[in-house]
Order: sequence, then C-alpha cells, then structure tokens
Amino acid sequence: MRLFRTFRSPEVFRQAWLLRCAQRVPRVRGLWYSACKSAYIRALGSILPRKKLKSESVIAWITITYRSVAIAAFLLLLFAGIVIYLVFPDGRAFTARAWQSTLSHLDSSVGSTDKFVPGKQQAHFTAIDGRVRVKKANSNTWVAANYSLPLEKGDVVQTTAEGMAKVVFADGTNYTIKQDSLIVVEESSANAQQQTQVAVQVTTGTVDLTTSTFTQGSRNQVIVSGATATLSPESAAMVRSDATADQHEILLKKGAGEVVRNGQVVRLTDFEKVSFQAASGSMMKEKELTPPTLIAPANMAPLVAPGARPVTFSWSPVGTGGRYHLRISRNAYFSSTVFDRVVPGTVVQVTGLSEGPYYWVVQTVSAEGKQSTESERNRFTIIAKAKQEDSIALELRPLVQHGHVIEVQGRTEPSARVMVNGQEVPLIASDGTFHYFTPPLPNGESLITVTAQNTRGGVNTQQKRVVIQ
Repeated sequence: MRLFRTFRSPEVFRQAWLLRCAQRVPRVRGLWYSACKSAYIRALGSILPRKKLKSESVIAWITITYRSVAIAAFLLLLFAGIVIYLVFPDGRAFTARAWQSTLSHLDSSVGSTDKFVPGKQQAHFTAIDGRVRVKKANSNTWVAANYSLPLEKGDVVQTTAEGMAKVVFADGTNYTIKQDSLIVVEESSANAQQQTQVAVQVTTGTVDLTTSTFTQGSRNQVIVSGATATLSPESAAMVRSDATADQHEILLKKGAGEVVRNGQVVRLTDFEKVSFQAASGSMMKEKELTPPTLIAPANMAPLVAPGARPVTFSWSPVGTGGRYHLRISRNAYFSSTVFDRVVPGTVVQVTGLSEGPYYWVVQTVSAEGKQSTESERNRFTIIAKAKQEDSIALELRPLVQHGHVIEVQGRTEPSARVMVNGQEVPLIASDGTFHYFTPPLPNGESLITVTAQNTRGGVNTQQKRVVIQ
C-alpha cells in the first residue's frame, strides 16, 4: 500500500514493483520476470477496487525478442555509419573497415562452422608453366590462366607447344595437361552425401591424371573420342588423343578402370592400354611395357658442378631386356636435348654438363625395339660450389587454406628456383614473387617446407605447420 500511495499511476507502480522485485529475485534465464509479474498481479488485485479494474484498468504485456533488439541495433549502427560517411570524409576508410569487421563477426556468430555445400564444385590450377589459356562456359573469349581463376562445368583449358598446367578437382583428382592439349570440364559436382561427380573430356593432346580416395558412390571419368573411362580411387592413367592421325588411347598406369565405347566394355589394370580409331567400332587391349623408376639424380636435387667429372644417372631395372632410352634436356618440354641415346644397363655417366637446370626421362626398350611410356620427368640443377658468405633471401606470407589445399606465397631472388615439399614452383616473377598451390593434404597436421636456391649455391629453407580438419 505504501508503494502504491507513492506512485498513484498503475503503470508507474508496475515499473517500480518490477524494478524492486528484480533486485531481490535471482535472474535465471528470465524466471525472475515471470515471478515478479505474478506477484505484481496479486498485489495490484489486493490494492485496487474490483470495479475499477473492470471499468478502467487494462494491463498489457509486450514481448520483445532478442532478434528485434538485434535488428534495431543494426539499423541504428547503419544510420550512424551513413552519417559519419557523409559528414566526415576522412573517416570513410575507417568506417568501411569497421563495418567489414562488424559484418565478419556477425557472420562468424551466425554460422562459424565450415559446412559442405552440395552442388557445383570448382577446380583450381596448382601449376602453370608457359602459355595456358581458359575459355569460360559463359564466354566466347579466351583469357590467360591464373591461380585465382576457378574452373567449372563447361570451361575449356588449352596449352600451347610450350605450355603445361596442373589442375586439382574437388574430389582430389590431379590432372597434368601437357603441351598442345585441349580439355573440357564436363562435370564437377557433389551431392548432400559428399559423393562427387567429375568428368573431363580430352579433345586433343595428352593428359596424365591421378585419382585420390573419394567417398563411396562417387564417380570419376575421362572421355576421349566417344570412349568413357571410369577410374577407381587411387588410380593413375595417361590419355592421349590425336585427331589428325586418328589415334586415341587410354593407358592405366596404376589401380583399376573400365572403358566403355559403343557398347564394348574393357577392364584395365596396371599398365594395360586400350587404343582405337574414331571410325573403328571396337577397341584393342594390350599390355604395355613398364617404365623404370628414376633413382639418381633425385628429383629437384642440386649438384655441385662436377668439373671434368661425369654425372651419374641410375634407375631401376625392368624385366630382362636390359636396354633403356635416356634423354636429358634443358627444358621440361624436351623440345631439344643434350643427351638422347639408347643405352644398356641401368647406370650411365654423362660428361660435359654445364651449370644450370636439367630434366631427364627414361623409357624401357624391348628386344623388338618397342618403347614403354615415359618415366617421371625429374629435374636437377648443377650449381657452382657455394661460398660461406653466399646467401639467398626468402620471405613467406601467411599460408592461405582452401579446404585441403594450401596456397603458398612469398618472395625471393628473381633468378632463384623455389621448391615446396619437393615440388618446383613453376613460375618466379620478375620481382621474385611466387605463388603455389599444394596438392590436397590429408586431415591432421602437415609440414610445408619451402626451399629457395640460387645459382651461387645459396640455399634458404623455411618450414611451417598446418592443420587440416
């Protein structure tokens, strides 16, 4: 009664009652409000005459949700930002940065988890060497390939006589597009169960591809001149299409695969190949010679200038034939060679190699003179003997994660070469900057090792750890 006499208005009395009650009742998830509301109604009923409540008193409760409060706060901030933007020109950049930070926090609070989004999936370049161009599905114009340009269904990739590219798809499949080749991305998608569908058509040229471990029910296909090859997980293949000579072939290097054309089904295992002509109704299956495994010089290895001493090349033996075709070139395209010879045995010593980078490849030669496919193309560099004071600068930017792929950026000497986890960065810009995408990394912790090396023998190696979840 004393409280009501002090506040003659019922509304003022209600506010005062709730305030006093809120100070005494613990605020546990809004329960204080329900308790105070019930006590207030009982107190008001005992104070006011019943007829007055019937004729004059109307008690109303308005529920305001957290969402409404958030929207109101957002609108207020928006209005304040517009005023600052118009009245204080010098503060526009600051306002823009503040809004970007605010929106990023709101976005992270609403959905901070990185959810898989089914539907169309993108592929990305992981290496570009020489001239490579792309024609998007919704365009008639060719553009130069770059690492920030995604590849989607319907896009076309073309390499020139001195161009190569590597592309990784969402399911982890890696494509190496060799010189004078043209491919079309026919499919790149995934459903809600994370089952992927990847299909690439090889119109002309040669590609090497390796599949990764993907979800059961996924499908990975490569198409050439009406033949469709479906590859199993963790398989490797080479596909070649020569429209001028009307020669088409699919060689399975590792794993398992199935090729379908005109109703004919051919199953392939390690180093089995199907070949056909466009006008032919059937495919021919045959066993291919296995290429050797290169041993020394190791891939990307630096060799101190041997002077008059020879450089020793070695590889693993294949079968009992004992003859091999060794080629050494100054460029990755083997457009010219410094050594090209069929040799006996698995060890050869070569003299006369000056300083600089080299590439080498070996093929097995049968007794009939038939040659296998090429081995891996390894690279080594002959460098001058390093001096104690020789050094090389290497600056790395923070690593950028794109799912299981890590983007590596940095700067070194323009004439240096850079390796990331043993793989060479194909392009160093004139200012020494470089850009590289790793192949898909497994879940867990991985070590990224970046090594820069110049022709004086200076070496700088830096390592960074990343965690893939």
